[in-house]
Amino acid sequence: MKQAKLRVTQIHSTIARDRRQDVILRGLGLKHLHQQVVVADTPSFRGMIKKVLHLVQVEELHE
Repeated sequence: MKQAKLRVTQIHSTIARDRRQDVILRGLGLKHLHQQVVVADTPSFRGMIKKVLHLVQVEELHE
């Protein structure tokens, strides 16, 4: 059984935001605007995304 994936795209800057939000984006692998990463759909990644949901766009990938 294949694990579901999420495509996360950074759509807003971290300028004038809490440093913790920048650290979370770095943990997801995002370094600059409009960059996309594909991560596993796990509770740990879901929790990270929830903290920065206002800065990113999330799409579920069905493989």
